[in-house]
Amino acid sequence: MPRLVSFRLALACALALLLALSAAATAKGPVVSLRVIGAHGKVLSERSVGATATKVKTSPKANCLGAGTGGSGKTVKVKAKTALAALARASKRARALRPLLITDHFRPEFGLGLCGVGKSRSTSTLSWYLKVNHKDPQVGGEQATVEAGDEVLWALAPYPYPEELVLRAPSTVQTGKPFQVTVTAYDDSGKHKPAEGVTVTGASGPTGPNGKTSVTVSGVNALVLRARRGSDIPSRPVSVCVKGAGVTACS
Repeated sequence: MPRLVSFRLALACALALLLALSAAATAKGPVVSLRVIGAHGKVLSERSVGATATKVKTSPKANCLGAGTGGSGKTVKVKAKTALAALARASKRARALRPLLITDHFRPEFGLGLCGVGKSRSTSTLSWYLKVNHKDPQVGGEQATVEAGDEVLWALAPYPYPEELVLRAPSTVQTGKPFQVTVTAYDDSGKHKPAEGVTVTGASGPTGPNGKTSVTVSGVNALVLRARRGSDIPSRPVSVCVKGAGVTACS
C-alpha cells in the first residue's frame, strides 16, 4: 500500500507540474515579429518579442486623440496575445521605444490608445498606424489579437496611410553575378501589387513596373537589403548570404 500511495503522489505531482508548465507557456504569449517605424521612415525597432501580458503607466500627456482625452496616470494591465502587448514588452528592452504615451480614456469600449513611442509622437498630421500580417485589423492595438509568427507593424504615418513595402531576395547569391529582387506594396486592406520606383540597397536602379530590379555584389561580404520609396513604410531588412572563392558570408 505505501508503494501505491507513493506512486499516486508522484503521478499527482507530475500532473501538477505539467499543468503549471502549460499555464506558464500560455501566460508567456505568442512570439511575434515586431517592427516599429517612426516619422520619415525611421526604424525604431525590429525584433522578435513575446506578446505577453504586461503593465504600462498611462499618461495625461497622451492627449493626441483630442482635448481632455489624456490618460489617468494609473498603471494598467495590457492583455496578452495582442499587438499592444508586443509593443509594450519590446519597450521594456529597447530604449528607443520608451516612454510609451498611452491613454486609458477610451477604456473599456475601445481599449488603450497610443500617442507616443519614445521621441516619435502623434501630431495633427501623423498618427500611429497598426498592421498585422500587412493588413489593418480595424481595431485598436489592445483589441488586435496576434498568433505565433505574426508580423506586427506600428508606424507613425499621415492619413491616408502609405503603402507598406515588402522585399524578397534569394537567400544565397554568387559574388560578381547580378541577382534579382522583388518589391511588393501592400495597402491598408492587405491587397498587394508590384511596387515600381522603389530604391533597394545596392541595386542598379529603381524597380520597374513588375517590382523587380537587380543587385550585384562585389566581394564576399554579408549583405543586408532594404527597400524604400518616398513616404511609404520601408521594408524589413533582408539578409543575403554571399558565396565566392570557396567562402560563404552570412550576416
